Amino acid sequence: MFNQETMSLEQKVGQLFICGFHSYTPDEQITTLIGKYQVGGVIYFRRNVQSAPQLAKLSGGLQTLAMEALSGLPLLIAIDQEGGMVSRLDHDGISRIPGNMSLGAADDPALTEAIAALSAKELNLLGINMNFAPCVDVNNNPLNPVIGVRSYSEDPMKVAVHGEAAVRGFQGSGIIATAKHFPGHGDTEVDSHMGLAVVGHDKQRLYDVELLPFKRMIQAGVKAIMTAHVVFPAFEPKGTPATLSRAVLTDLLREELEFEGVIVTDCLEMKAISDRYGVAEGAVMALEAGADLVLVSHTLEEQTAAIEAAVAAVKSGRLSETAIDRSLQRILALKSGLATVNTAVTAVPFAAPQHMKQSLKQGIEQGTQLNTEHGVPLLPSEQTVPLLEQAAGKSITLVKNEGNPPRLPLDTALSTLVVWPELRHRTEVDEAAEYRYTLADALQPYLPEIKLAAIGTRATDEEVQTVLREAEAYSQVVVVTYTSEGTLPEGQVRLVKGLMTQKQEKITVVSARNPYDIQAFPEVQAYLCAYENRPFALDAVAAVLVGRRQPGGRLPVTLSNQFPVGTGLTYL
Repeated sequence: MFNQETMSLEQKVGQLFICGFHSYTPDEQITTLIGKYQVGGVIYFRRNVQSAPQLAKLSGGLQTLAMEALSGLPLLIAIDQEGGMVSRLDHDGISRIPGNMSLGAADDPALTEAIAALSAKELNLLGINMNFAPCVDVNNNPLNPVIGVRSYSEDPMKVAVHGEAAVRGFQGSGIIATAKHFPGHGDTEVDSHMGLAVVGHDKQRLYDVELLPFKRMIQAGVKAIMTAHVVFPAFEPKGTPATLSRAVLTDLLREELEFEGVIVTDCLEMKAISDRYGVAEGAVMALEAGADLVLVSHTLEEQTAAIEAAVAAVKSGRLSETAIDRSLQRILALKSGLATVNTAVTAVPFAAPQHMKQSLKQGIEQGTQLNTEHGVPLLPSEQTVPLLEQAAGKSITLVKNEGNPPRLPLDTALSTLVVWPELRHRTEVDEAAEYRYTLADALQPYLPEIKLAAIGTRATDEEVQTVLREAEAYSQVVVVTYTSEGTLPEGQVRLVKGLMTQKQEKITVVSARNPYDIQAFPEVQAYLCAYENRPFALDAVAAVLVGRRQPGGRLPVTLSNQFPVGTGLTYL
């Protein structure tokens, strides 16, 4: 039986680290970290997920390794399953839950709670016990390259209400929720994966906006809070990022806001920390500042150096062993409530919705070897599909519908070109999805003649000219836009403007991520926001485009003076 009193210093420090690895099975990296360094947790990315049964088996195997390494003490197994465009679990059989801005547009806290509870139940079945969600950053900067649709809204109270609902959903179903990124990453124009951002507002503004959701998360009983690699001069005039600042983590979060749970860092391999301080030094500084759990996601050499640096810092007196013990006690309290580890996924009857049937059909036609295990849902589809369809339907926002007659609904008797942007490069928070379901696929049941024109999100001049030539033969054109890094790429802007010049009265634009795309072409006559390009959202968009469904969403952010927060049209 595990006994804290008998732990060595090395074992105590190991428990303060959560680390990632690069395989579908326990490899040398993670077995070293668990067996030799006895780390407190692991983090999964898409690189660890092949199928639901494989992941459940992996979780069970890792827990067995941990229990053998330090008798009776389980691992925290964490993941960034925010939903929407930040979903590490995006495989057949696992529910593709909507992201935060979709839920903010639907603006139904009970729905947000139900979605979180659904996700939590699936995470439990996969042996995952900690989710690095919800993101409660207030996205009040349209140029933010890393938060955007990961936020519920620009309204801090709306963010707080939906964040509380998500915490209830996750923790009520046995998953540790983690509110992030403290004290707030919403009003930045720098991605902390790539550089160091500064939020220069005064304290009163920070209390009123950025901190309000976190105060509400603490009151709601959130068990963990993740830090931001962002500088807040109002609290830390030395220019130290929040993750490494005692003024932010201890004075503000721990003492003033009275947070008693676990403080976990964002990954220290992000350039905001690694380029300026180094990962090992960053780990020691984070623990000095008051962090309890240090995240190092990728590189074994950086992971082991960080753990060894922390041990050395205690031995030298730089870090207090008393402080290490306090952090350890918080982590052990977190682990004490963990459920029994699941090691096998039970198959249940599967009734696939339209987009899943389509993807299976495409796979068979292309000769793909489909593993039937991958298509078995973790939960009965009658429990999941109606909820996911409801969430998608309530989120789709019709922002603009002009023309005489209005552009929408589409004329289902006319030939239609759908322009589809493919994310062909990996961003720091997105990982390319394995499915290939487009808006053209979703529109197939409604339109007699439809053609897909695929471009890259960073469309080339040649791609733009090719689509403009193709569009001449079609009576109506639906252009899907996609912004992954702050502003709509210039190639997509040129394409939309070229199509508007060519046939303004026949163009409809659907933003499939950041809703701000209309700022690049404000004269467009018809504009919808979907907030993500995932199958349930696309099915809902298709139904709205042809008038089979009323658009149910309201803008959770302001696009312009003409389109403030709360804007949303219907066909009635």
